[in-house]
Amino acid sequence: MKESLMDILCDPLDKSELELEVDERDGDEIIEGRLIGTVTGEVYPIEDGIPNLLPPDMRDN
Repeated sequence: MKESLMDILCDPLDKSELELEVDERDGDEIIEGRLIGTVTGEVYPIEDGIPNLLPPDMRDN
C-alpha cells in the first residue's frame, strides 16, 4: 500500500480519518502495519501491502 492512499482512505464505519502505524516498509510501499480509526478506534490490518478495510464483523479471524 502506498502511503499516498491515506489522502483518500477513511474509516468504513463512520467515514472519519484513519491513522497509520507502519511495522514494515519497502521504499514508499507499506508492507505490514495497521490503520486505526481516529473516532471508532477500530484497527484495520495491512498485510502483504493490502489494507483490509472490511468492518470487523465481516473479517475472517
